[in-house]
Amino acid sequence: MTPTPSIRPLARLARPLAITAALTLVFVAAAEAHDMFLKPVRYFADPSADVLVRVLNGTFSRSENSIARARVSDVAVVGPAGRTRLDTAAWSVAGDTSTFSVRTGGAGTYVLGASTRPSVIALEAKDFNAYLAEDGIPDILALRRKAGETEQPARERYSKHVKALLQVGSQRSAAALTPLGYPAELVPLANPYALRVGDTLRVRTMVEGAPAARQFVLYGGRLPNGDMIAARNVRSDSGGVARIPLRSAGVWYVKFINMRRIVRDTVDYESKWATLTFEVR
Repeated sequence: MTPTPSIRPLARLARPLAITAALTLVFVAAAEAHDMFLKPVRYFADPSADVLVRVLNGTFSRSENSIARARVSDVAVVGPAGRTRLDTAAWSVAGDTSTFSVRTGGAGTYVLGASTRPSVIALEAKDFNAYLAEDGIPDILALRRKAGETEQPARERYSKHVKALLQVGSQRSAAALTPLGYPAELVPLANPYALRVGDTLRVRTMVEGAPAARQFVLYGGRLPNGDMIAARNVRSDSGGVARIPLRSAGVWYVKFINMRRIVRDTVDYESKWATLTFEVR
């Protein structure tokens, strides 16, 4: 039987609250603005090995702060032996970057995931508008402009749901395609580790278990030499599928923020964030 992976303490996740007012920034230029990513120190590992996973809360390059343990609703690993969940009582903090360690089992493609409970933030009008422009939420910004609401402050309820794919050994497995059932997530329709530079990765954008049609999606990453992979955007199709051209080797991210206007509630908007990271060789 393939051994079940074990998980070691994970520190707190966080959301930065600072938002600039540079409304003229284009969407792709700020693809990393206020996100959360799972980034293993290596994306290719041996069976029965310990892999340190960093939780970057801020940008794809660095973490800015952490989150209270009570806000974490799930930390999961899916591998050949199935799904394993971390007891969130084991969370710890390493400075401003949360970490946890995964003990791999047998060969295959593993999914690592973390999900936070909702929190609420209140923003002045200019800060909220800037956040919509910078973080890739153009539809809500357009609706505010159309309704003449760009001078109104906003209260937002948000949660973040992040995943990474880890290749263990040379055997690829369908675990890479496993949905975790998070309120928002990106589900690959093909194993990225079976693809090569020049191929296109198809991922489904999911919100509350259903495909998110016409969802605005951002993607980018870092080349093997550390240079940035230029951030770009794409819309998902009517079935919620976004197509990501893998133009170079490197560590890639795909992300989206699904936001909706809320009425008769204590907040004005609700957003669900999703990110996915993996490496292409």
